[in-house]
Amino acid sequence: MDKIKPRTLSGFMELPPDKQVQMDKMRAVLAETYARYGFTPLDTPAIEAAEVLLAKGGGETEKQIYRFTKGDSDLALRFDLTVPLAKYVAANYGQLTFPFRRYQIGKVWRGERAQRGRFREFYQADIDIIGDGALDILNEAEIPAIIYDTFTRLGLHRFRIRVNNRKVLNGFFAILGLSEQAGDVLRTIDKLDKIGADKVRELLTDTCGVTGENADEILRFIACPGTSADKLAFLEQYRGRNETFDTGLDELRTVVGYLPAFGVPEENFELDLTIARGLDYYTGTVYETVLLDHPEVGSICSGGRYDDLAGYYTNKSLPGVGISIGLTRLFYILQEQNMISDAVLTAPADVLILPMTDDLSAAVTLASELRAGGLRVQIYSEKKKFKAKIGYADKLGIPFVIFLGEDEVTQHVCALKNMATGVQEAVTSAAALETIRAEIARRSAGAILREP
Repeated sequence: MDKIKPRTLSGFMELPPDKQVQMDKMRAVLAETYARYGFTPLDTPAIEAAEVLLAKGGGETEKQIYRFTKGDSDLALRFDLTVPLAKYVAANYGQLTFPFRRYQIGKVWRGERAQRGRFREFYQADIDIIGDGALDILNEAEIPAIIYDTFTRLGLHRFRIRVNNRKVLNGFFAILGLSEQAGDVLRTIDKLDKIGADKVRELLTDTCGVTGENADEILRFIACPGTSADKLAFLEQYRGRNETFDTGLDELRTVVGYLPAFGVPEENFELDLTIARGLDYYTGTVYETVLLDHPEVGSICSGGRYDDLAGYYTNKSLPGVGISIGLTRLFYILQEQNMISDAVLTAPADVLILPMTDDLSAAVTLASELRAGGLRVQIYSEKKKFKAKIGYADKLGIPFVIFLGEDEVTQHVCALKNMATGVQEAVTSAAALETIRAEIARRSAGAILREP
């Protein structure tokens, strides 16, 4: 029988065990940070009815979705975590308390071209706040604070949160007489970082039906230079010409104004009129976050305000705001740049017990005692040479080894070896527990990322 060559599809990530542990630790930091802001965990199905995911329809969404049939069912893999959330809230409205704040960390699938830092299957780490009928603007101002807190807790410092408002853009397009093309124009300028201003201008004129004069005006508008205060002052010249624009400008002022109180430093925040977000459902404030030293990977955290997403599932008004961190993309670039600390404990166990007697009862009893004390314990009972047993612990990075021979069993002690220092001493099981627990706590307290 011919063997099938094992392979991993392009755009799909598989990690070795130690790297998976590192990624899981990052995921734990995100979950812990989200919980600090009062978000509750939620999990939604990976597969939904295609009509549910495509309710908003059109645009980039339909191009990227993985869609298939099973019997008579038209199904699709979720392309983000926001649309399934909208369905969930609509379906469970009577059981939820609003504002409903949830976080979810899970895989999504997009059929886009695989490239450096971009995958077809990847983890997103989302937060969303859903209101019942209305949702106060303070929630939109809080989002950058959560982004800042999350990244700094990971150990990142050189990043920038870029914020805009779709109402400002849509209002500006209306001023130019481009309301009908607004969606296409938004999706086009959202590609500015990827394809450059010249190509964007070409697409605006050739594909979106925008005149050359208006295309130039759009590019001048979104490229407005200066600080956030400078840009807000620039936008004031358009006030009074369109109601949607005025509302968006007021919302931008509010979001920017609250950031100092939320503790977001000016160097980590920027009002950026080029930010549009390609997905179809955003209606207000939009966010993108980039690593300043790696702008080529694009946004690693994005999202925004949506007012009518759930309208495809219910007559109730359920406005929301949220962001998504591209966890897989973030991990990839941090690993590629050797930014993940070697001190991160990736071993599958805190201690390895090596029985030196035929009777393993003492080893099993000790393992149970140490596990009851909160340690992760392996018993190595394979019939290998002593060197191979020590090599097993060393290769996996297990920080401690315990030897149990006849003398140790008789004397009710264990020979505890610190693999990092090479120091070995005979101690009681209680003493071994405290020594190991203290060292694991010390190592676990370190940052995930290397110090800059």
